Amino acid sequence: MDTTRNTVLEAWMTEHGYSSNSLAEAVNSAIERLTGRPGGLDGSSVRAWKAGRVTWPKSAARKALEDVTGLPAVALGFVPRSRPSSTPAPPQQEDPDMKRRTLVGSIAAAAAAAAAPGTTSPRRIGMSDVNRLNRRFAEIIASDHRHGGQLGIEQRAAALADEALNLQNAGSATQRVRSNLYASAAAFRSSAMWAAIDGRRYDVAKAHMREAQALAEMSGDQAIKFRIWSHAGTMYRHMGRPADAFAANDVARNLHLTRRDPLFASLGLARQGAIHGTAQDRTGTRRAFEQAQDAMLRADPAGYRPVWMLAFYDQAELDSLALSAHLALGDYSTAEYHAHRCLSALRPHMIRSRAITTTRLAHAQLAQGAPDAATATAMKVSAEAATQHARVTRMLQEFGAALRATALGSSTVQTWTEHTAAWRMAA
Repeated sequence: MDTTRNTVLEAWMTEHGYSSNSLAEAVNSAIERLTGRPGGLDGSSVRAWKAGRVTWPKSAARKALEDVTGLPAVALGFVPRSRPSSTPAPPQQEDPDMKRRTLVGSIAAAAAAAAAPGTTSPRRIGMSDVNRLNRRFAEIIASDHRHGGQLGIEQRAAALADEALNLQNAGSATQRVRSNLYASAAAFRSSAMWAAIDGRRYDVAKAHMREAQALAEMSGDQAIKFRIWSHAGTMYRHMGRPADAFAANDVARNLHLTRRDPLFASLGLARQGAIHGTAQDRTGTRRAFEQAQDAMLRADPAGYRPVWMLAFYDQAELDSLALSAHLALGDYSTAEYHAHRCLSALRPHMIRSRAITTTRLAHAQLAQGAPDAATATAMKVSAEAATQHARVTRMLQEFGAALRATALGSSTVQTWTEHTAAWRMAA
């Protein structure tokens, strides 16, 4: 059987000093804490994970491994099982969109140019090829959660999308495989879009968005359509265009996927709440977050969801969005409450999110007249995040300006000035 090694898990084990046997023992102990019965894994079980023979461990072992590592399974290089093959593939539709025709035409032209005379019969493209791409996608997602907004992440995701499209023309495949390839390409391109948004490269983000939307339509995949339009809503919110943000987010929220899975409904509502905050609508903000919380509590935690959803949306992210909304509204005590909730629930791999939340907490504390506490909070942001992440850098610059405006000449301002100088030297 064609397998691809789980290099992400191997790297984590090497970094943390685990052998296959010692990791099996740790996971068995965690299984016993979860179920009351010892786990039955051994070194060969872990070696099967590393070799890629097992791409998605059973639920008890997976949960125990997540408890041991502090990371979700997708951030360790595992790939969720695809939906059953009996799921009907979306019908092919005649495409009226000129941009989509241009995209498809360019893909075909590239494939034709690459074909050499005397080529042997085309290979068979299967789900193992799709899963191999998705495993590499998991590495990009993990990197995004560590760093975020980096041009390198954007470029890697875009290159992976191109690779998925090239694979469409590399051989024969079933309609199910082709639909999954288009969905994967759309997911990769939307990650490039998100990295550009996070890095405040909005014109580039729009270009990625257009390509991702065309690919999502060809895939017929509701989840990736949701992701792209939800990202678009976030992009317009960051650009200070709430009307456009509402319109884009409504496209995501009106997909029937949100009626089938309350977790998608929850994310759509939480992002709607953040947009209401930007629009200075207190009632809309409160109602949206109440509904988002209710939907999250109704969601089946064991339901199938794509890699990108499993990797980031949880209670911490809901509180992060609520923090952003209440900061925009000027409700600083409520913002601080959600900041503390978010920080207490953030998973260890969410390094970028922790930096953003910590910076927002500092803003909330400063606005409540606590410059010393606010400065101490802001100083917890790492030098890397403070200097390498565009959104964090901008928010910390705004924090410094607000601090100087409220406590000019104080020792706190001097402490902050010296600390930021040390950041710049360390970068």
